[in-house]
Amino acid sequence: MIVLDSVGVTKLSERSLDSLALLKKLRELDSLFIVPSVVLVESLHGNSPKDANTLRFLRTCVVEEALTGGVAKRAAELRRLSGHGSVVDAVVIAFAEPGGTVVSGDRVDMARLADRAHDVQVIDI
Repeated sequence: MIVLDSVGVTKLSERSLDSLALLKKLRELDSLFIVPSVVLVESLHGNSPKDANTLRFLRTCVVEEALTGGVAKRAAELRRLSGHGSVVDAVVIAFAEPGGTVVSGDRVDMARLADRAHDVQVIDI
């Protein structure tokens, strides 16, 4: 499974050659793109014309609307153990456990959280 943070969503929704090449490589992994709904707060502007490309891309993803108590508790634990990371970043890493890959533009904070997680890799974009 591939879990996207807000930078991952924003970058992959661009219509640039670099973004399309990255999207093609990630799709070759034959994995679902998961986006925790809290990521949308950081990815969208709340303005339909500005959000058009992002909303188009999100239709190809699974937007995970439920933040269960278990995932929330695990995210809190990851923040405490790492001493870093935003709430949204911690939720993204918690969703990726175990064995997932996070696509992010915040390698430093995500790596600190992932170091405390169970079998989570981070791809920096």
